[in-house]
Amino acid sequence: MLGLTEAQLAVAILATLAAAFVRGLAGFGMAILLVPVLGLAVPPREAVVVANWLGLLIGLVGIRKIIGASERSALHISALAVLATPLGVWLLAITDAGLARLLIALIALGSFALVLLPKRPAHHAPGMAETGTTGVLSGVLTGFAGMPGPPVVPYYLRRAIPPQLARASMMTIFMATSVAGVASALLLNVATWREPMLAGVLFPAVLLGNWLGHLAFGRISDTAWRTFTGGVLGISALAAVWRLMQS
Repeated sequence: MLGLTEAQLAVAILATLAAAFVRGLAGFGMAILLVPVLGLAVPPREAVVVANWLGLLIGLVGIRKIIGASERSALHISALAVLATPLGVWLLAITDAGLARLLIALIALGSFALVLLPKRPAHHAPGMAETGTTGVLSGVLTGFAGMPGPPVVPYYLRRAIPPQLARASMMTIFMATSVAGVASALLLNVATWREPMLAGVLFPAVLLGNWLGHLAFGRISDTAWRTFTGGVLGISALAAVWRLMQS
């Protein structure tokens, strides 16, 4: 199916289910986890576009509730990320596959390192420069790696805000970046017919995994949620490095 063996398709479905569960629980992580693993079966470019398609489809589920529960900064970051996404798509199109895998691995490692930094003071309020930089980097990484999370997750996770607010804000941004990623790939002729078809095959696993993750959210403490989200970034970094070593 779609040029994939049965084993490759099974790995893709299982990875999608697990990544979607993480997304439902943490509010992020689907692309960060899925792109390196999906890259085992398809080229990095295709993995990025498929992840953006899946992010777009699942983002449409409950979009009104998510936006209504978000912080105002999420809208500012989303707007800047949308504008910067075509630059990332262009960079992906001109970058060698091996170099792309290396950069994606470094991106995953960098995001994990940022989360390990001490949490900001309770009164900290991000300024325009921090918010703007987060939006631009998120957009570039959306187009290049299908990973808008590395700059966004530390922006919210290192602040003393409720998990519900952080989760909804990140989901709002990732919905916007998924739209921008898909649109940019189509406009720049980076996408093909294979990506939406593969996304359609994997979407039932996304729905199931996201639903299970949403059920788990709210049943764990603030500390456990933050520990889990940090662990997600750590696992994704290890997965990206492992994929790089296999290439």
